[in-house]
Amino acid sequence: MSIVSKLIDRRIAVYHNALVETHYAEVENMYRQMRGWRHDYRNHIQLLKAHAASGDVEAIQDYLSALDTDLATVDTVVKTGNKMTDAILNSKISLARSKQVPVLAEASIAVALTTPELDLCIILGNLFDNAIEASLTLPEDARMIRAYMEMKGNQLYISITNLTAAKKQAKQENRFLSTKGGGHGFGLLRIDTIVARHGGWLSRNSEDGAFTTEILLPQ
Repeated sequence: MSIVSKLIDRRIAVYHNALVETHYAEVENMYRQMRGWRHDYRNHIQLLKAHAASGDVEAIQDYLSALDTDLATVDTVVKTGNKMTDAILNSKISLARSKQVPVLAEASIAVALTTPELDLCIILGNLFDNAIEASLTLPEDARMIRAYMEMKGNQLYISITNLTAAKKQAKQENRFLSTKGGGHGFGLLRIDTIVARHGGWLSRNSEDGAFTTEILLPQ
């Protein structure tokens, strides 16, 4: 192996490790928020009872509105039937919405997946990170990410589409180039490598106003 190849492999490994740590930290943060909300549940009920006893309807309404906003940040919006997939998807959806990027998600996975959790974390994490970053270049009212996952026979189908301000992107050597610089290109490379290792299929499609990635992973 050449020195250049070793350096590239080392950079990929460093990027991979940092990426995994980030994704798992996001998942853990989501569940920490959920545990905290549940812990405070009794206090919320006691305060609402106090407002009710004093007949302060306006205070009750204000408090319920605040609770609704707080809960929306940790609510599990997607339930695929696969715990780790739920954790990854919901942490990324929560992150997107915190940045005022709406997400339409539909996912149903009623079987045990054979794809390692680590690989799913890298694939879904990178797809969402790329979609979120592209969405932030648009005005808030023009942002949208669509995520879809289901089993097609014995294969896991993943589709992520984000709206974009860019015109149809050109390919170089059958690849769309990352415009973000730094180590971001390694994210695309990691997805390609994982899909290829599992004997899967991957398609990236750039049209005016939208970018879609589709993946099939044998199970």
